[in-house]
Amino acid sequence: MFSYTFINEKTEVDLDEKSIQELKNIVKSGKRAVREVTRARILLLSKSGKGNDEIAEILCVNRNTVLGVKKRFLEGGLKRAIHDAERSGQPKKYGDKETAEIIAIACSSPSGGRKRWTVRLISDEMKKRGFEGTNRES
Repeated sequence: MFSYTFINEKTEVDLDEKSIQELKNIVKSGKRAVREVTRARILLLSKSGKGNDEIAEILCVNRNTVLGVKKRFLEGGLKRAIHDAERSGQPKKYGDKETAEIIAIACSSPSGGRKRWTVRLISDEMKKRGFEGTNRES
């Protein structure tokens, strides 16, 4: 069954000191996705007593964005409110190490007197280096 959490101007976002500090770190980090920073700011402004419309205006977002972040926080906590949910579909084919190696291949000079890499050349090079199941769509 599905649950429904009603959010309005009076719905409080109850954050402890640890959560507030974590949100401030996200905002100050400079290395986070803009969506995550915006969500952190929404929660911090909510905690400071600002209304939904005021938060939306301050952050230049839609009121529904504010309501959605607050709803996710109330239903699933800080992590669910800040981070995107995992997407369905085929799992990633390569991990971080393999991705870094593919990038290194693409940034190096191609072999055989070529001026630049093509998708096919990168795919062939990956096969030479032992990558499993590579094709042009990888």
